Amino acid sequence: MPKILAVGEIGGGQLKKASREVTSVGKKLAGSVDTVLIGSGAAGCAAEVAKHGAGVVYAGEAAEYSGEAYAKAIAALVKDKGYEIVLVPHSWTGRDISSRIATHLGSAVISDATEISLDGDKVKIKKPVYSGKAYVELKCKATPQVVTIRPNSQPIAEEAGAGSVENITVDLSGLKAKQVSYSAQATNRVSVTEADIVVSGGRGIKGPENFGPMIEEMADLMGAGVGATRAVVDAGWVDHTLQIGQTGQTVSPNLYIAVGISGAIQHMAGMGSSKYIVAINKDADAPIFKVSTFGVVDDLFNVVPVMKEELKTHYGK
Repeated sequence: MPKILAVGEIGGGQLKKASREVTSVGKKLAGSVDTVLIGSGAAGCAAEVAKHGAGVVYAGEAAEYSGEAYAKAIAALVKDKGYEIVLVPHSWTGRDISSRIATHLGSAVISDATEISLDGDKVKIKKPVYSGKAYVELKCKATPQVVTIRPNSQPIAEEAGAGSVENITVDLSGLKAKQVSYSAQATNRVSVTEADIVVSGGRGIKGPENFGPMIEEMADLMGAGVGATRAVVDAGWVDHTLQIGQTGQTVSPNLYIAVGISGAIQHMAGMGSSKYIVAINKDADAPIFKVSTFGVVDDLFNVVPVMKEELKTHYGK
């Protein structure tokens, strides 16, 4: 079996869900996997990710994010330990460092895998193309193989003991690009890319004053992530960080609730792999209904208030 290294992620000193996911994938593929964690609080998070199948967890403390430094440290680890496959979350940071890692290794990247398996000692993946209208199967010929995996597309293994932890050094000196400042949005909501449930709003909400009552309040009742279409973002109703679609974030939750969203191809490219899709739109011919698991043809301003009351009863709020 090929030797696999999973690249985990840390946010705000906490282990991200994607770390457990890529570790679980590696374990499932080869029977054993090691994981590398770099960031502030890496040592504290190492024991947690080890519970999900990592034999060795390499922990590198870094006070600030640097794709340049992270990739250099990970590539050196791959070369030193002889890893043949590197699994990376298909996140903002994962997309940044995966190409850098491959460059250091003289290899290539296969990105955004939604299904992954082994064909001999080579990785074979399935990924959406043409804005989600088709799927393609790819196999990486380069070695080491670097693959990014779409968050929430793979099951997470049950806790299975604890591996060992080894510290590694991440050199932040002499960087060509230096982080000047970092500002994170203050929110208690789960990241939209890691959420099991996502509630998204489109132009059907009619204005920014309705985004809170129609989208955010319903999401908060379920502990869900919040998203929006490009049209809503371009109109200035919400911040770009909430945008889901071809030019925004890609999500794969268990449940995606599309409120007032017509279903443009560009939007469906970012959420089409969701397990279940519930669409609410008064236009029975809206394209979103072609991909939805369940559809409600009605005015969202009639439907959402009823849903919120039912959710309050269900969750005891």
